[in-house]
Amino acid sequence: MRVKTVTVHGRRVAYLQAGEGPVLLLVHGIAGTCENWEAVIEPLARKHTVIAPDLPGHGASGGGAGDYSLGALASGLRDLLLVLGHERATLVGHSLGGGVAMQFSYQFPELMERLVLVSSGGLGPEVSPVLRAAALPGADLFIAATAGAGRVLGTTIGRGLGIVGMRPSADVAEVARGYASLADGERRAAFLSALRAVVAVGGQRVQAIDRLYLAAAIPVLIVWGARDRILPARHAADAHAAIPGSRLEVFEDVGHMPQIEAPQRFVAVLERFLSDTEPAHFDRQDWRKRFLGG
Repeated sequence: MRVKTVTVHGRRVAYLQAGEGPVLLLVHGIAGTCENWEAVIEPLARKHTVIAPDLPGHGASGGGAGDYSLGALASGLRDLLLVLGHERATLVGHSLGGGVAMQFSYQFPELMERLVLVSSGGLGPEVSPVLRAAALPGADLFIAATAGAGRVLGTTIGRGLGIVGMRPSADVAEVARGYASLADGERRAAFLSALRAVVAVGGQRVQAIDRLYLAAAIPVLIVWGARDRILPARHAADAHAAIPGSRLEVFEDVGHMPQIEAPQRFVAVLERFLSDTEPAHFDRQDWRKRFLGG
């Protein structure tokens, strides 16, 4: 599948696109790329227009100095949808991408059809010590020195992350690829800016818990790996309890990347959710009542 590019606000945005039908917007996590979704794009594209972008400063998308907050990343997704000619979408966000997807649903509820959170950030303070350490001042020097050794060292570090929840399997290969990409100064700067916007030494600094009640207005699916120690599975249970009508799927013997470790099951769960639910329709008065009642 060939990566396409489009220029938005003078910055290159890279993305994968396949299929026709209602739009699925797949949002990768920190240091990831659109390729994190490769195993699921083709089967999902049988009934949907699937769009998987590289977030700014990731993959083949342009980076540079700028705003890497959740709000800015969500606005970038909105702009991409408009440039590509799409009015609404179901957002599927993994890890950091889950936080971006929740922010998108908060900023642009009129564009949302459904929300799918996959091992999502922003649902509790706990996060891997590895990511907390990367948020420390000076961590960029260590990353620059080690990622520069390339994919071989990235693989070694990826295996080391297995200790905190990632098995030596397909997801570790993605960790290795993501870590190796940080040898590039622009990619490394984007990684650190995006990470530090949401993670501090004490854990996740941005959480959606106090606004999850608003998500009851749209169909929500939560997918998690039971072995995920990057973001603990109890976050999934807490979010499920906080969002009336949401669905929860926990994959046993799976770590932080269900779409990579168990792609067939992931597709089956997502397709069942899409077929069983109707797209949300934004009602401004209902939205206002939810704010007043929250």
